[in-house]
Amino acid sequence: MNKELENMIQGKLYRSGDPFLIQARRNARLLFEEYNKTSIDEFQKRKEILKKLLGKTGENFYIEPDFKVDYGFNIFIGENFYMNYDCVILDCSTVKIGDNVMFGPGVHIYTAYHPLEFKKRNSGYELAAPIEIGDNVWIGGGAIINPGIKIGNNSVIGSGSVVTKDIPDNVFAAGNPCKIIKDIKNDV
Repeated sequence: MNKELENMIQGKLYRSGDPFLIQARRNARLLFEEYNKTSIDEFQKRKEILKKLLGKTGENFYIEPDFKVDYGFNIFIGENFYMNYDCVILDCSTVKIGDNVMFGPGVHIYTAYHPLEFKKRNSGYELAAPIEIGDNVWIGGGAIINPGIKIGNNSVIGSGSVVTKDIPDNVFAAGNPCKIIKDIKNDV
């Protein structure tokens, strides 16, 4: 495995300007560019492109164009996944999405971040931290999920929220920064 890729996935400082990573991002862009140009009638072609782009998918999933990623191969989605228009996933680390998950339009997921110390930041080093989204989660439109976040099973993130801390199971959370608003009773 490429050393910079290994560092990136392990949460260590890495250089995004590494030739291997540049080529991997280029490959992803070519695939999502092709995907975003498809017609609604090209359902099978869309599915084939996403199977090439993403690390793992379930059998039943749907992603509305436009959709953008950094690498694609670090994204793992479960069954019955739906993503609305204009979503972005910066997958420098792993993004694991459970079963029965829905994203509203314009959801952004960021695993990438930069060192706080300006000398390290200016040197070209970057960092990444994984994101995990449990089963039966709904993320409202325009929400931003920051690096290193875990969202628990059966939870809902309100539209426009900026998630900066882990969210437990069975809650509705919203705001900037995102906070728990109430428990969700899932006994229906």
